[in-house]
Amino acid sequence: MLEVCLLGTGGMMPLPNRWLTSLMVKYNGSDLLIDCGEGTQIAMKCKGWSPKPIDVICFTHFHGDHIGGLPGMLLSMGNAERREPLTLIGPRGLERIVRSLCVIAADLPFELRFIELTEPFQILYLHGYRIEAFRVHHRVVCYGYNLVIERQGRFQVEQAKMLGLPVQYWNPLQKGREVEYNGVIYKPEQVMGAARKGLKVTYCTDTRPTQSILEHAGHADLMICEGMYGEKEKAVKAKEKKHMTFQEAARIAQAVRPGSMWLTHYSPSLVRPEQYLPEIREIYPYIEAARDGMSTTLRFEDGEEES
Repeated sequence: MLEVCLLGTGGMMPLPNRWLTSLMVKYNGSDLLIDCGEGTQIAMKCKGWSPKPIDVICFTHFHGDHIGGLPGMLLSMGNAERREPLTLIGPRGLERIVRSLCVIAADLPFELRFIELTEPFQILYLHGYRIEAFRVHHRVVCYGYNLVIERQGRFQVEQAKMLGLPVQYWNPLQKGREVEYNGVIYKPEQVMGAARKGLKVTYCTDTRPTQSILEHAGHADLMICEGMYGEKEKAVKAKEKKHMTFQEAARIAQAVRPGSMWLTHYSPSLVRPEQYLPEIREIYPYIEAARDGMSTTLRFEDGEEES
């Protein structure tokens, strides 16, 4: 299963009960954070979570409402006696910007590892996730992310028996390794069924509607998408600021058809985003106006858990 929590839903500036942008996902003992706006630590504390176990932090871009909470987060990790390396992913310039922020978070007792995104589309494999980064359309270089949990097919016991493979060779094959038995090399695909449907979360904020979203956001179980403005009359402002309205986000959902869509990254002027739901649900019914701390647990279709 994949646990998802939208820690902060605000854009530009925090409000009472609305911190700035951040998403946490947990899978198979690994914690991954996307963006780290002001208030992220407080939101985590409200969930009863600690920053210490975070393995990866991805950044969409380097505006302050998406990265301003990072120095304090790093300090808290260090004060919690973290020693394991932390991987940071983001657009080109990531290391320079983080090193500058670390002037106020010096002498960290753990290593920072940087992966800078340079292509319009990149795939990374870390801690059980397939992380797909795709460039979107904002005022600065900005990326959306897919977090994908791949799922292999079932082990075909009868096929393994037909091949005469002793039981001690089954586990390595299940884990994707070749084995040698009686001078013959056996490959995983000889005993594994077709890949099964995994899980996919798409996170896309600070962008205009753009083709790359349509190309990469399909088949998401959950799509978390920016909805900066609920009012139709702010469509011109959304274009100028390179953001989206609720209506534009709903039309994207209509095109890519996620299992559900959560709107986030609200303008400070958008006090009651839920009031616009009836209208946009006429475009796509499975849309929610997210709130800070909104959580869900995504499970595989058959209810089984990966070992």
